[in-house]
Amino acid sequence: MTWFLECLGRAFEGTEIVLSSVLKKEQFWKAQNTSALNVRQKLMLNKLLDSFEGKLTSSKWATIAKCSQDTAQRDIQDLIDKGILLKDTGGGRSTSYSLKE
Repeated sequence: MTWFLECLGRAFEGTEIVLSSVLKKEQFWKAQNTSALNVRQKLMLNKLLDSFEGKLTSSKWATIAKCSQDTAQRDIQDLIDKGILLKDTGGGRSTSYSLKE
């Protein structure tokens, strides 16, 4: 009986984590419903919301979204202008970006 209740408790904890992530993502997209975003931007924002590994750079953007560096930089700058992304501290080749919380 104890084993079963411990398994049930772990299942509830796992469900809580998943639901928290889904609700956070839903709130983000509700807040962005008036922003005109292209397919690449939506793809990358979803990746950032799904626990993106490492730092987001324009090079990673270009690779994942299968676009040029210039297009990636324009997409990123558009999201910064819309207040969705923030430029992290640092600069030059190591410039990275994160979601505005």
